[in-house]
Amino acid sequence: MRERYGPTKRIIIVADNDHSNVGKNYSDQASAKYGATVVIPPIEGMDANDYLLDGNDLSALLEPPEPVHDWLIDGNEFTEKPAPISWYIKNWIQSKSLAMVHGPSGSGKTFLVLDWCLRMAALEMENRDWCGNKTKQLPVVYLAGEGHYGLRARVAAWMQHNDVEKIQFWMSKTGTDLNTNEGLLKVIENVRALPETPKVIVVDTLHRFLRGSENDSQDAKTMLDSCAILMEEFDCTVMLVHHTGVSEDAQHRARGSSAWRGALDIEVSVKPGNGSRPIEVVQRKMKDAEMRPSLFFDLKSVAIRGWRDEDNEQVKSVVLEPVDEPVKMDSKKSKVHEHMRRFERAWHACRREKDSKGRPHVTRSGMLDFLTGPHMGMSESAAKKSLQNDPSRMIGTLIDAEYIVPFETGWSAKNEALVLEMHSQVDD
Repeated sequence: MRERYGPTKRIIIVADNDHSNVGKNYSDQASAKYGATVVIPPIEGMDANDYLLDGNDLSALLEPPEPVHDWLIDGNEFTEKPAPISWYIKNWIQSKSLAMVHGPSGSGKTFLVLDWCLRMAALEMENRDWCGNKTKQLPVVYLAGEGHYGLRARVAAWMQHNDVEKIQFWMSKTGTDLNTNEGLLKVIENVRALPETPKVIVVDTLHRFLRGSENDSQDAKTMLDSCAILMEEFDCTVMLVHHTGVSEDAQHRARGSSAWRGALDIEVSVKPGNGSRPIEVVQRKMKDAEMRPSLFFDLKSVAIRGWRDEDNEQVKSVVLEPVDEPVKMDSKKSKVHEHMRRFERAWHACRREKDSKGRPHVTRSGMLDFLTGPHMGMSESAAKKSLQNDPSRMIGTLIDAEYIVPFETGWSAKNEALVLEMHSQVDD
């Protein structure tokens, strides 16, 4: 009807006043998306026909008063009163905004978002502030599309580490296509049923909740429209967790259409650490405020009390722990860091194999495929030279720095902190 009659025609939707509120919910969504007026019979359980047969004046119901035109604001009034930013986490997350946190697989982006969310959701917390930034207490909904067992352990580890007993925090059982009417309604109805209205809704990860392609601008628009509806419906912030591209020059931006970045109020990038350099959290966009300097974190292992696996072994997870900014590496350390990053990426590309001791392991053939494949694009001769046990080559450098050790048909991670970090990346 909107396409047929254009933007100036007034459309009225008459919703059923049913006990489940389904009619009203769908009508509200259609009204928000396409522009319409919603009326509803004032008696519960009635539709328009019931209302008429009950002796009521249906014509009066179908002629609601003209809406108040208050969308345009007088510029003089607009500047009279200051409107400071309302922060949920000072300098980092503001109210009623669209935010995105992105990073490569295993970078620690989910650890960061969980740290933010649980800090806000904790009911009683002695020191709620995040890295010295004032943090408000508020309810959070976390839409998780994967890794639920790992997330359960991470939440438990965080609560134990921060001595928190109760949180206003709800997590979805599965993902859903949020950019479809069915998926959006599912989220809205479940959130409406909560005892508290959330002020932050997290979507982790974006591709698990998107029907279509993240590279397609139209698919991106439908997802952004759904996020806008959630923000309007619940007066909340929506935070998207997303991946970066594969190539080295794409690590600073979100994967997919440029429409994502254009719509964001806040954009944060997570750069993975390694044995010598911590995780770096970088602000890429802060629409309404000054950009803040990067912050740095290490992963700290937490043995979760009362958690043991099927072999009666202690279950562990990790939490983020702030650290000082690292000093600038000299050229040799920088080279080790670069090679270590390649080893970690090769491990992910080789399906995260482990050796007989449970350490992250990359076979020679797997490393060769990684270096000559689309990830690196090296020639076969150059790749084979990189695998030589020579301190001037990639593998030789890592062995010399005691980050990896030859094992069977390839190499295994040796550094204890590195092994723990790489294991913790599996569910991220």
